[in-house]
Amino acid sequence: MDRLTGMSTFVEVVNAGGFAAAAQRLGVSRAQVSKAVMRLEAHLGTRLLNRTTRRISLTETGRVYYERCRDILEEIDEIERIAGEQSDRPRGRLTVSAPTSFGILHLQKLIPEYITAYPEVQVSLSLSDRFVDVVAEGFDLAIRIGELEDSSLIARRIAPSRRVFCASPEYLARQGTPKVPQDLAIHACLIYANDLKPDTWTLHGPRGTESVKVNGPVCADNGDILRASALAGLGVTLLPTFIVGPDLASGRLQQVLHAYCPADISIHAVYPSRRYLSAKVRTFVEFLVGRFGNETDRDQFIKAS
Repeated sequence: MDRLTGMSTFVEVVNAGGFAAAAQRLGVSRAQVSKAVMRLEAHLGTRLLNRTTRRISLTETGRVYYERCRDILEEIDEIERIAGEQSDRPRGRLTVSAPTSFGILHLQKLIPEYITAYPEVQVSLSLSDRFVDVVAEGFDLAIRIGELEDSSLIARRIAPSRRVFCASPEYLARQGTPKVPQDLAIHACLIYANDLKPDTWTLHGPRGTESVKVNGPVCADNGDILRASALAGLGVTLLPTFIVGPDLASGRLQQVLHAYCPADISIHAVYPSRRYLSAKVRTFVEFLVGRFGNETDRDQFIKAS
């Protein structure tokens, strides 16, 4: 027996003053109401109601049980009301995981704007370049950049993210400039560890799709480390323009292999479920989509070949 249903039926019988009136209020038959109360009494092992042909009355135990049930059901109603308000209005703590570089370069500027728009939300931001387990680690959502692994998570595309091959002028003057993808095999390459295949770079160009095995002095799970290594003249790297864009514009880094490009990647927000999505998650994702959209300012740093 569903005890909650039995409790609510019992309380309704007492409030209505009888089985027939309770059945009418509940929209069920009198027999169903009577059976529900009888099952509740059988479960408790005690009589809750004295019944006559004309009226009902509470037993001593029934009176105590009625008062407690009424309080419990009122508390449940209040909890459901609060939960409903939570789903309708953005409020509470929003836990977000994001890649370190993206968080520092972009989210730190946007979070104050979001909180100003939704002052009842408190954002808890965790920056890490590892792929967190959103469900197991209790995050409301995570920002992912790159190819998405198969997952039961819901993914919402926030913006495109273009990547380029680049190196410092000093490195290129010393080691030469790669002209075709296979040249990368003899260059020092600075590798992003979190790619699905870190030691294989795939390029699309005049001869179609080509893949080349790469290696080099630095392999890191953070783009800023690779950027710093490239600026120090340690090798060629493959990074999003939202990280190296200003360096390309200033000439501190130079794009190479202009005729070839890696597969474009996207920035996604991932979260556990579309069903019953909370207002704080929904509004944060929509906020990011609105700020980034399909057109971003990151590609302004790409020089034409």
